[in-house]
Amino acid sequence: MANSGFQLLGYFLALGGWIGIISTTVLPQWKQSSYAGDAIIMAVGLYEGLWMSCASQSTGQVQCKIFDSLLSLDIHIQTCRALMVISVLMGFIGIIVSVVGMKCTKVGDNNPSTKNKIAVAGGALFLLAGVCTLVSVSWYATQVSYHFFDPNTPVNARYEFGSALFVGWAAACLTMLGGSFLCCSCVNEERRGQQYYRQSQPSTAREANVKSSPPDKGEQYL
Repeated sequence: MANSGFQLLGYFLALGGWIGIISTTVLPQWKQSSYAGDAIIMAVGLYEGLWMSCASQSTGQVQCKIFDSLLSLDIHIQTCRALMVISVLMGFIGIIVSVVGMKCTKVGDNNPSTKNKIAVAGGALFLLAGVCTLVSVSWYATQVSYHFFDPNTPVNARYEFGSALFVGWAAACLTMLGGSFLCCSCVNEERRGQQYYRQSQPSTAREANVKSSPPDKGEQYL
């Protein structure tokens, strides 16, 4: 029962992280215009993500424009796009595989060993999805930092970290934590089963020897 609860905890953590990965992929606030500098006053806030760039005016009106060409984008944006899409797909597959492999479900094979292996596979998919998200978000943040501290970048053209990056870091941590829980719970269960088998095997052998031992000569005469 405790192992099933551990699996459920890992599953819901990974599920929440996967939802965060989707939000990070869609949000346009991967970087936002910086207000650092001497007497910089901007009436328009600029945001940019993986798919579009937006301009938010002081009146509250927001205008967004989807990137027209894929090949004209920087290489880090194209790579981050691919990594985030892969993360979403692996997380979706991990959700389905984990449901089949968890002990609290009756989907698929009822063999405990087989279900443990399936649950480990689902946890591994969550781990890979979290790693891809972490690499994508961290690489994008590195590029934003590089251009911000580059002296050749104009002050009014500098960007800072957007809210989507922080959502991505949190989502990656949740997904990897949930995947680790799924993998560790199944590994501990298999080790527990092996220890139980090793402890029960000598006692069974002793019982067999006692039953098969011949009676003493004195007992035969009696």
